[in-house]
Amino acid sequence: MDSSEIRKKFLEFFQKRGHKVVASSSLIPDDPSVLLTTAGMQQFKKYYTGEADPIKDFGSKNTASIQKSFRTSDIDEVGDDSHLTFFEMLGNFSFGGYFKEGAIKHAYDFFQEVGLPIDFVTIFAGDKEVPPDTESEKVWKELGVTDIRKKGREDNFWGPTGAEGPCGPTTELYVQGVEIWNLVFNEYYCRADKTLEKLKQNGVDTGMGLERLAMVLQKKNNIFETDLFEPFIKVLPPFLSDGTKRIIVDHARAIVFLIADGVLPSNKDAGYVLRRLARRYIVRERGTGQDYFTLLGKVTDCYKGAYPSLGREEIFSVFKAELDKFEKTLTLGIHALEKAGLLDAVSAFRLYESYGLPYEVIKDAGGEKAKNLTREDFDLEFKKHQEISRAGQEKKFGGHGLILDNGELKAASAEELEKVTRLHTATHLLNAALHRVLGDEVSQRGSDITPERTRFDFLFPRKLTDAELKETERFVNEAIAKDYPVSVQEMPLEEARKSGAMFFYKGKYPERVKVYTIGNKKEVFSRELCGGPHVKNTGEIGHFKITKEESSSAGVRRIRAVV
Repeated sequence: MDSSEIRKKFLEFFQKRGHKVVASSSLIPDDPSVLLTTAGMQQFKKYYTGEADPIKDFGSKNTASIQKSFRTSDIDEVGDDSHLTFFEMLGNFSFGGYFKEGAIKHAYDFFQEVGLPIDFVTIFAGDKEVPPDTESEKVWKELGVTDIRKKGREDNFWGPTGAEGPCGPTTELYVQGVEIWNLVFNEYYCRADKTLEKLKQNGVDTGMGLERLAMVLQKKNNIFETDLFEPFIKVLPPFLSDGTKRIIVDHARAIVFLIADGVLPSNKDAGYVLRRLARRYIVRERGTGQDYFTLLGKVTDCYKGAYPSLGREEIFSVFKAELDKFEKTLTLGIHALEKAGLLDAVSAFRLYESYGLPYEVIKDAGGEKAKNLTREDFDLEFKKHQEISRAGQEKKFGGHGLILDNGELKAASAEELEKVTRLHTATHLLNAALHRVLGDEVSQRGSDITPERTRFDFLFPRKLTDAELKETERFVNEAIAKDYPVSVQEMPLEEARKSGAMFFYKGKYPERVKVYTIGNKKEVFSRELCGGPHVKNTGEIGHFKITKEESSSAGVRRIRAVV
């Protein structure tokens, strides 16, 4: 089976068994405790904890998905036989529908259906906190699997994704000596202090890497020989080493998917990950004589069938801007690197600061003179300079690194504060406009505002149409054009709720709250509980433009917009 057949087979298998197929969520997660989406279960976290109702949202207690996933910890390992940054995770999930026996039988039946023999399985051996998983052992034996290996917490107990969350013992399926499928039985909630408490409802969370599954089904020696990589590796010049080809292809896939999910190159968070990968890709492709966009275009075209939202124009535009920015300094930086002596963390950081050369480029292009340079030392130097910079910022703003940082809004200067204030009021208009266009099914699920853009998440069961997005935009810009005054009134929380003001369902509000009203005596456009800051009149906002609409997590949509 090729990869598209594997995806189809997996989803059809679980659909026939009463699972609701749920689309992949964005690589930019709702969960603030993680930088990027690392597993299929992240969009379902609230269903394990009982915060959300799967029957209401999916019509079933069981779901299945193919999730876009990303692991930043493996960037330096890419180039060997197995490590990747971007990958796809096949998974089935149950929130009180079935537990260990059901999950194991589903996995066993799927392997039977695709003709994969199980070499052996592993189960949790137990420790002083959690008892051994005798139930899984019993089920495997009943299915005729005799090679059952017992492992400790490090191997067969899955921790939470992020600082805290659902967790539990696992059983893993091995084929040809390779772990292919991991079945996690969420029985516990792990607190931030690492203490465990029993969940009210048991859950199942499974994950199987598409790349590994393709490798064993297609009888290949490694993942890079599968149809997920081979067409891309084929277009690279034959004189490149296998390791270099793998890095180029891995990074091309990662760049395409990060940009498509709204990540922009920057010096922090997910933007920094994209910048690192883009610059490593540029440096390695530079010597091939090949156009940078050939491979990015081929990746986009090959994955468009599975992920229709991939857009060549957007991906090329973002990458081109980063390429132009980097190429201006790359030649100068490489020249300075060639003139440098032995490189340590201090001299390497100086090259990064002066020319934008990332660690990977310095390490690779430095050759023998960079042999003693390590990622750990470079990161320590980087952190030291961040602290110096932060101290300077604090001095500049009288003891505050950011003059505004309330979790939702962040600004480091008066100019940035003015921009986020405009965006913040625009976000209130967006919320009100969505209710007008889509109805009261819309419910806010979070927002994040930087000087560059606003990001607004809301409960809604499907993708918005182009017409709905245009209509939403029109409502917001009409409200701006009418130059409505923005007024504030302080009142008791209960009175504010009775007034019909909108509020964030997860918000923690004091007994007395501020209600911001946007409108005049004739018309109220928006009324919302909020802590500010806001513009005085909507005309100060400027033109409002939606730049992207996408899935944030199961049943939650995300809109990005600028002013």
